[in-house]
Amino acid sequence: MLGVFALAASLLLLDKMLRLFDFVAVEGGPIGVVFKMLGALIPEYASLAIPLGLLLGILLAFRKLAISSELDTMRAVGLSYFRILRVPYAITVFLIAINVALVFYIQPVSRYYYEQMEYDLRSGALGASIKVGEFTTLADRLALRIEESEDEGRRLKGIFARVTNDRKQTLAISAREGAFLATSDSPDTIILRLTEGTIVQDTGSKTPRVLSFSRHDLPIDLPAIEQFRERGDATREYILPELLSIGWSEDAEPEERDASQASFNFRLVEVVMMMLMPLLAVALAIPPKRSTSALGVFVSIVMVVAYHKINQYGEDVATLGLIDPILALWGPFVVFAALILWMFYQVAYVPGGQAIGWLENGFAKISKRVGKLFAARQPGPRHMAEDTATPASLAPAE
Repeated sequence: MLGVFALAASLLLLDKMLRLFDFVAVEGGPIGVVFKMLGALIPEYASLAIPLGLLLGILLAFRKLAISSELDTMRAVGLSYFRILRVPYAITVFLIAINVALVFYIQPVSRYYYEQMEYDLRSGALGASIKVGEFTTLADRLALRIEESEDEGRRLKGIFARVTNDRKQTLAISAREGAFLATSDSPDTIILRLTEGTIVQDTGSKTPRVLSFSRHDLPIDLPAIEQFRERGDATREYILPELLSIGWSEDAEPEERDASQASFNFRLVEVVMMMLMPLLAVALAIPPKRSTSALGVFVSIVMVVAYHKINQYGEDVATLGLIDPILALWGPFVVFAALILWMFYQVAYVPGGQAIGWLENGFAKISKRVGKLFAARQPGPRHMAEDTATPASLAPAE
């Protein structure tokens, strides 16, 4: 179970990691912020990885018992499935408590920190660097271009700057090297120290003024960065008491109330759904007799992920006020629960019953046809014997 949880969470994080690396590279931010943003996403992905880990952990355990005929022995001595499922349900209750803490408290706060880091990265508050080889505009007064950057940005080469001063005069500055220096008196201003360059000043006359310098300090005003919004502007960032106070408050706006109720029901349905995972695992774990088919493992993953996506769609529709949140989220839950209970009944109470027997039979027929097709294409022993036989004209005389 822990292995499946780690695998599922890693796959989800790897997919997001590639997008974050591209995003950080485009924004010119530090690479370390990628791992901080991934850490903030772990609670969100864990809310899906925990049910998957629980489901596949129980399923693989019961499948091993069924293939080795130990499950038949337990059933023969009078143990019911509910008796065998006591320990899996104890584990399920423990994981439900963890998931409740995740979806109602930890996940909203971590989502807010993720949005804050993304905002800081876009605005440059995380130390976004100037892109090498491209023009960068700062404070609408300075256009800067750097050819090379060495020593993690401490040494710059091939610098060109175009500055407009307070008197609307334009300065074109080129320098061989430069470096950024912080100032102690003004945190909103940094110094670009240039070495061995030329300044061309447009004074409005036909002949510009040209100056050469060995060192020149160019002050740069940093752009003002607005403070990030307060937590709670998005419905996913509300914790449980806030959802309850907004979703059922008569003073709240209708749009905000619908969004809060949709978010609350979505999180609650995702938690309650975990109570059905042991029953679904048992229903899909037992293969047909004299078979080791693992089709149930594939079907279980498809069912859980598809149900999760349906819930996300229902939350989005309910947030827009197009449908009641209870109908949009608890309706699919009732259908999903009825399907699982029927599948479990077929395995537990119908002699020789199979939850996906029709699917197993179809899969077995397709496998046999594919096997015959590949066997027909491969040369048989008779053909190989004919190919390697000695020709009659070359056989030794008796």
